[in-house]
Amino acid sequence: MVRIGKRRLSARKFALIITDLILVVASLAGALYLNDPGNFIPTPTAALNAVLLFLVVGFFSFITFGFYAHIWRFASIAQYMQLLLGIVVQTSICWGLMLVAQSALPFPVYIIYMMLFAFGAAGTRIAYRAGMNNSMVRDLLYRRWPQFNHNSLPGSAPKRRRIMIIGAGVSGYQLIREMLQRPELYEPVAVIDDNPLTHTYRVLGVPVVGGREDIPAAVKQYRVDDIILAIPSAPRQTVRAFVDICHTTGCELKMVPLLQDLFDGKVSISAIKNVDIDDLLGRDEVVLDTNAISGYLEGETVLVTGGGGSIGSELCRQIARFKPRRLIVFDIYENNAYQLQYELSAAYGNKMDLVILIGSVRDEKRLLSVFQEYKPGVVFHAAAHKHVPLMQDSPGEAVKNNIIGTRNTARAAARAGVKRFVLISTDKAVRPTNVMGATKRFAELVIQSIAADYPNTRFAAVRFGNVLGDGSVIPLFKQQIARAAVTVTHPDITRYFMTIPEAARLVIQAVLNWPITLESSYSTWASRCASTTWHAT
Repeated sequence: MVRIGKRRLSARKFALIITDLILVVASLAGALYLNDPGNFIPTPTAALNAVLLFLVVGFFSFITFGFYAHIWRFASIAQYMQLLLGIVVQTSICWGLMLVAQSALPFPVYIIYMMLFAFGAAGTRIAYRAGMNNSMVRDLLYRRWPQFNHNSLPGSAPKRRRIMIIGAGVSGYQLIREMLQRPELYEPVAVIDDNPLTHTYRVLGVPVVGGREDIPAAVKQYRVDDIILAIPSAPRQTVRAFVDICHTTGCELKMVPLLQDLFDGKVSISAIKNVDIDDLLGRDEVVLDTNAISGYLEGETVLVTGGGGSIGSELCRQIARFKPRRLIVFDIYENNAYQLQYELSAAYGNKMDLVILIGSVRDEKRLLSVFQEYKPGVVFHAAAHKHVPLMQDSPGEAVKNNIIGTRNTARAAARAGVKRFVLISTDKAVRPTNVMGATKRFAELVIQSIAADYPNTRFAAVRFGNVLGDGSVIPLFKQQIARAAVTVTHPDITRYFMTIPEAARLVIQAVLNWPITLESSYSTWASRCASTTWHAT
């Protein structure tokens, strides 16, 4: 390692500089010879002066244009264009100086020199890149003849993961490019794209072998280990279709992040994730009337009980977008509440008055003091016990939290003059067959009773089915998917799914649909989600 000023000159970079200077002399000699093979050697003094001039000007030009500032193993077209520009500038300066000194060489010499040196400089860098990616020849053989077992070649590295890319667009190109730069781990062997016009092309040497219907055959032909879906903007129906096809091949399907991450330059091999159950929703999320919602939330004091939970925290995120005067998060579990406080404070800072309160809905005195001090105008009651098996084993706790807690909260809200109160219920309250469903149905009857006594407060309840990611049945489904066996209560059952953001938006929307009945609320949600079903297997 040689130190030049504050910079360190590595042996590799030093060797590249010496190679370029040798190429300068060789290219100049070659240009003189090709211009006049019979008399290509000028006088010794003129030859020496020309060589020294080209070396000195070349050295400083190459440094200026960053010939040695790039990691050429990862160079792109932009770096090679910069290389060409530096050669043109070097040659132009030499021609101008020699013209002024009246010792200019024949003009064709300069043109030939540029061509020779550009070919030599680019060639050495490409050779270096090929040397670093020493599997290039084996990869070319394998892509030309897939049946050729390149891992048996002498000196071959241990078997890498052979990858099929779905999508011949920008995202697929970036992934293939990064994989080719990490050949010890990945080997892209085939690309799938539904556009038939791409089927005769190659992406960085990787052939586009067909559309989605060709996936099973291509997996066998190219002996694919993993499949990556490189279409960040693909709708959920498309993702689910590819999952169904890839499931028949035995390969694991992964996917790249969102399209915004692609624009931000975040798409890389490390960012690839497994296909999550959220990606299999099978439809686009329901988008509700945000303008109408903002009419009753903007400038209002809003209280969310159970605000640190999955539904409660998403409610707080959605509510915060509508600029409430104050958002109060009430939760008994301090860890979740603290994490939500950090998240919302980082997102909104002083733009929103955020209050985090620790307490239990079982404690009526605590609730009364909170309502009297902060006087919220809207209350979303999300605090509850919801896990069916646990409540079967601890029915008393379900009664305390789901029934008595709802009564305490609703009565305190009504006495404090709250304008709107929304209870988050469950589809299991329709015809309860378990403790959790029965306590939630009882909670609905409680708020109906309190609503009759306090007509100035609007009470509503929203029933949900399966919410993706809310911590209920979904983790069990994820484990079953990993074992390729999804089971439900009965072979004939149909489950409807929604995402947490959808659930939160529907809760907020429920207040607008006044008057509202519990049954019509659930039917409306089910019809919206009818395209997303899971059947027993």
